[in-house]
Amino acid sequence: MGVPGPHVPFPPQEAELVDDIPVGPMWQYEPKWDGFRGVLENDGGELALWSRNGRPLLRYFPELRPLGGLLPAHSALDGEIVIERDGRLDFDAMQMRLHPAESRIRKLAAETPATYVAFDVLLWNAAAVHARPLRERRVELLTKAKGFRISPASTDIAQARTWLERLEILGLDGVIAKRVDLPYMPGSRGAVRKVKKHKTADCVIVGYRTSGTRIAVLNLGLYRADGTLDFAGHTSGVTGPLQRQLQEMLPPLRVEEETTTGRQGGGTSRWSRGRDLEWTPVKPAVVCEVRYDKVEEDRFRHGTRFLRFRPDKDPRECTWEQVRPRRKRGDPTLEGLLRSGGAGSDG
Repeated sequence: MGVPGPHVPFPPQEAELVDDIPVGPMWQYEPKWDGFRGVLENDGGELALWSRNGRPLLRYFPELRPLGGLLPAHSALDGEIVIERDGRLDFDAMQMRLHPAESRIRKLAAETPATYVAFDVLLWNAAAVHARPLRERRVELLTKAKGFRISPASTDIAQARTWLERLEILGLDGVIAKRVDLPYMPGSRGAVRKVKKHKTADCVIVGYRTSGTRIAVLNLGLYRADGTLDFAGHTSGVTGPLQRQLQEMLPPLRVEEETTTGRQGGGTSRWSRGRDLEWTPVKPAVVCEVRYDKVEEDRFRHGTRFLRFRPDKDPRECTWEQVRPRRKRGDPTLEGLLRSGGAGSDG
């Protein structure tokens, strides 16, 4: 199979990123799972798993093939492929699956099996469920998709706010809000909003990249408890007065060797668009506050946003501890979330 079946609405509906959770009786809330989006389809007896851009994913997640026995012919679900390790989602383990060697995929499938979390039903026994409003599709999902792990959903704004505040501890990525009165809208952001909990951290600048004479990217560091300084990620968008300030502050701090350990900051930059930018390590003396949305095990997931300098902060105060949330009594668990979803809980 090279494309989704003829009756599957495609591409999947998308979400518009907003600052605040929308409120009102027309909204349903769900946790934002952090994995690979996947449309699971049984097209006349042949199972397929499609990415958001129509690429087949099933070869990378062969352990999900048994789900074909739960899905009638000419049926399709929308959901997320995730991997759980030690009670939280592991996006790095997801990326490791995109490997060309089948033997490697089989090994990883046994060591770190994936889970498919369904959150919408598109087709069922060739019926175009996607044309119906979400409030009806949700009922169909709960009553028909027996045996699947189903994402919880709630119409309670208090529940949504709790998810946004505390699900980071499980590796989830925010909250999704969907209009209950609208049909599934392929390729559109009109029916769905997403909200992420943006956070701030104090980081020490450990280097920079230049593009011509401009400082294009700042490399950031965070300290471990034992005093080791790790490369932690980047911040870009260095423009205007900030560019002039950095041009004055950083070149005098240049050093010959990197000051960070672990994964180094001198590799290829994802902002370089195929061209290597010159990398210059500096003495870890300048502290800045950045905004970020998520931390993986050893880095900020996405590029951060520079907010301000922190001359009142000692570089040694820039620690991993400030960006790693601690569990609180009563925090949710992944198993609890999925159990409540399959039971049709409203929160």
